[in-house]
Amino acid sequence: MARTIAQALNKNLLGNAPDWYKLTILGFLILNPVLLHTAGPFVTGWLLIGEFIFTLAMALKCYPLPAGGLLAMEAVVLGMTSPQTVYDETLHNFPVILLLMFMVAGIYFMKDLLQFTFTKILVRVRSKILLSLLFCFAGAFLSAFLDALTVTAVIIAVAYGFYGVYHRSVSGRDGGDLRDDEAVKEMDRADLKEFRGFLRNLMMHGAVGTALGGVTTLVGEPQNLLIGHEMGWSFADFFIKVAPVSLPVLIMGLATCALVERFKLFGYGATIPGNVRSILGEEAARRDAARGKREQAQLLIQACAGVWLIIALAFHLAEVGIIGLSVIVGLTALNGITDEHRIGHAFQEALPFTALLVVFFAVVAVIHDQHLFAPVIKAVLALEGRAQLAAYYMANGLLSMISDNVFVATVYITETKKAFLAAAGAMSQEQFDMLAVAINTGTNIPSVATPNGQAAFLFLLTSALAPVIRLSYGRMVLLALPYTVVMSITGLAATWYMPEVEHWLLGLFS
Repeated sequence: MARTIAQALNKNLLGNAPDWYKLTILGFLILNPVLLHTAGPFVTGWLLIGEFIFTLAMALKCYPLPAGGLLAMEAVVLGMTSPQTVYDETLHNFPVILLLMFMVAGIYFMKDLLQFTFTKILVRVRSKILLSLLFCFAGAFLSAFLDALTVTAVIIAVAYGFYGVYHRSVSGRDGGDLRDDEAVKEMDRADLKEFRGFLRNLMMHGAVGTALGGVTTLVGEPQNLLIGHEMGWSFADFFIKVAPVSLPVLIMGLATCALVERFKLFGYGATIPGNVRSILGEEAARRDAARGKREQAQLLIQACAGVWLIIALAFHLAEVGIIGLSVIVGLTALNGITDEHRIGHAFQEALPFTALLVVFFAVVAVIHDQHLFAPVIKAVLALEGRAQLAAYYMANGLLSMISDNVFVATVYITETKKAFLAAAGAMSQEQFDMLAVAINTGTNIPSVATPNGQAAFLFLLTSALAPVIRLSYGRMVLLALPYTVVMSITGLAATWYMPEVEHWLLGLFS
């Protein structure tokens, strides 16, 4: 117990985080202004990126928002960026914020239908390899037409539901903290550990699937839409232009999914214990038997909302967040959810991550104002031919691993278009098109290496599910490693040979 105000302040600082973590963050806050006035803003800016990544890596010790927020606020106070730039960066990404606020909450009101559907799949599909491929392919297919964050929210809701059913069964509790191992009987802890590994595997396969599918279409990722707009490409144009890289990567990504499960590599290969499968099956049967007409009607309404969601997103009838709001309104009104507290509970999962994302945009604002990527951009623009294509792909990939891939794509497509217009014929239209493809695939594919490389991965890392299945930053990087290596090398090789493949595809479709 704290006996003095100083001890109380120390205890309150970052709450229950370890003392070494508190001292590290304090060290960062002291070091940054010193380094700014000695080494300059460029070095300090790169250090700030490393510090922010550290807070993400320690997400299980302390949610990144408080510590990362202190670092971002200090950067603004030190003049490394301005409040206006942070606001502009946030405003530029306002559709993503709307999505998080409303779409994730909309998925929450569909959780009964999702759990019903995926429980049937989980209980009936016995092969772990087939189940993994189903999750990976479903993530890819849905992300080609929907938003990756929406798809990730769906699989998080499903996995959390599975875990909750099993944990409540073996602990004998109806509520409480799902992270509490002490509540679980000793004989069930081995099953619980294996089940956690099983869910981690499925979540990573699904999350990687969102990257595999997101790269293929105009609507798959926000940067795709940006690049397509700058290039004047239609939906079909975009798919065909990117296909020489995206399709080989998709095939190799699915092959990697099967191989890591078959040979139990990099933490994959965990199976669902028979006891857990029985509990989930019994729970599903119990719910089916107890489901009355009112519950059946609620499932029907949720299914109709799911159809509306897919149609509205596929045809872009409105901004994604607005569509999510329409789902919330429809499901609460038609399924009789009118209590403010029940509705408010749906927003608890997404809003902390929304705040963290705005902090991340402050770090991106520092990158923008201090021109931290300028040397890399200048170097790749000086190259020509295949070497330039490969350099574009690798540079966008490496930068997207540590920064916002939408920001990286925006900077690169803008600078490349300026260079193309300034070249006055020195750069061919064909080369310009292929550079745009390299930017798109570079920001989408190698960025699976780290949680901060993909917003969907970061959302998973900071979700309520991550601590209960013991999904840390380091473990996430390890699980992503085989995908990162195979997909990145495949993408690089496909980018190098893109001219030949594109000519072959154009001949095939003409």
